[in-house]
Amino acid sequence: MKPFRLLLLLVVATMLSASTDQPVTIYLIGDSTMANKDTTKGSPERGWGMVLHEYFTDDVRIENHAVNGRSSKSFMDEGRWQRVMNRLKPGDYVFIQFGHNDEKDDPRRYTQVGSTFDANLRLYVRQARMKGAIPLLFNSVVRRNFLVNHDPSIDDESLRNTTYSDEVITSDTLVDTHGQYAVVPRMIAREMNVPFIDAQQITHDLEQQMGIEGSRRLHVWYRKGEHPALPEGRKDNTHYNVYGAHEVARLLSREVAHQVPALAPYIK
Repeated sequence: MKPFRLLLLLVVATMLSASTDQPVTIYLIGDSTMANKDTTKGSPERGWGMVLHEYFTDDVRIENHAVNGRSSKSFMDEGRWQRVMNRLKPGDYVFIQFGHNDEKDDPRRYTQVGSTFDANLRLYVRQARMKGAIPLLFNSVVRRNFLVNHDPSIDDESLRNTTYSDEVITSDTLVDTHGQYAVVPRMIAREMNVPFIDAQQITHDLEQQMGIEGSRRLHVWYRKGEHPALPEGRKDNTHYNVYGAHEVARLLSREVAHQVPALAPYIK
């Protein structure tokens, strides 16, 4: 074989190898249950997206853009989605999880089921696809709520300011707090032929299986003196601790493998 032809074949082979060795990139957009947390002061709080990389192989790069307190509206209004869009490449994945804060009575965050919430999810899907990326829709993870009459006025972000106190329980089973905000992502996924991850059901089953007392172990729920960073304790039934974030990330990654076979080889 002539040297020039051999060199050309080697160059082509190298280019093909390089193209197949590109890491898979997954972008996460959502709220505090998914977001990265500041651990510099020893806080035990973790978002499930913060530890998701531990359930994927090293061929996968996770970019977590989720932010505390954001809804499908505020995430877009603050330009956060545009920053993700600017980075998206064909073949990237986008995990979309909103609803937790869309239900809040706050004009900066509130969206309406059947109207603005649905429209925002469709827009995320459509624009991700315009960039050649592959969107996945998640509904919200559950709150640890064993109260028949949940108080919707409680802002999840304020729970970081709570201290430990005795718990009032009025139900033996977990009570849903999301209503139609957990249903819409499934509906939009079906309508737009998008993979859907039923995070609501998966985390409901996890919390219910662990029971009223056992499920506290998933959350930033500590009695006084139990954690050095929380000397007065805390009662936060929304946000995860290290153990909870890992349990949720593990279960959600398994469902991702089931719903998106192309990602299955990358999941540990």
